[in-house]
Amino acid sequence: MKKACILLAVAALMAAACGQKPLPKEKFDTISTYHNEPGDTSLYGLACDGTTDSLLVFLPYSGGDPDTFDIFDALADHRVLGRPLIGDKLAVVLRTDTDSVASSIYPVAELVVNINRLYGQWNYMVTPTLKTLRQPARPLPDSIRQRFLAPREYGLRLKSDGLAYTTGMPRQQTSDERSPVVYPPAKRYNGWKLYNGHLILTTDSASHQQPDTATIVLMRRDSLVLRFADHEQAYYRAKP
Repeated sequence: MKKACILLAVAALMAAACGQKPLPKEKFDTISTYHNEPGDTSLYGLACDGTTDSLLVFLPYSGGDPDTFDIFDALADHRVLGRPLIGDKLAVVLRTDTDSVASSIYPVAELVVNINRLYGQWNYMVTPTLKTLRQPARPLPDSIRQRFLAPREYGLRLKSDGLAYTTGMPRQQTSDERSPVVYPPAKRYNGWKLYNGHLILTTDSASHQQPDTATIVLMRRDSLVLRFADHEQAYYRAKP
């Protein structure tokens, strides 16, 4: 699939150079059966050869000829999340305001999300707090206090098939009942998707918890920052 854009360009150039008719359109028909959910206006497809710091050459999942989008302002505003490489899966949200669109000969991108860069294990460290005891207790020695307050690594794993996992949280709290410290809770996610450029994290339907919508503030090769409704969380990519 990563070679689809290259093959498309090479085939067109060969046909023109040899004076032959272009290959039938069905040769480059739909490359994915993905369909947007109602209300999601994002464009989904692949990054093609010819993409630069100012232009994105984009092959939509619906097939046909590649499109070209102006990403100069989006890149300057840190709204290109994950530098696109040839064959990467992308979600593109286009601008609709008349002034910005009129200033470019190409459609202007408001946001570009490199979906491939989201895949994988993202971790962060949490620090416990001491429990409030009903009865006063003698102060803990510093060495024991330091051992109890050891940080723990939580994580969020996003798979290419849309599954998600929360890692690091103990499955049962019974082992921690006698501990003088408590670690912060974390939601257990089981799925994820993009919707208008936002990351939607879903939980098991049996938990009756609403999905969490996060804005991707920053995404680099080894770092990710998500803004939730009540907090902002920074992650680092786990080493393989």
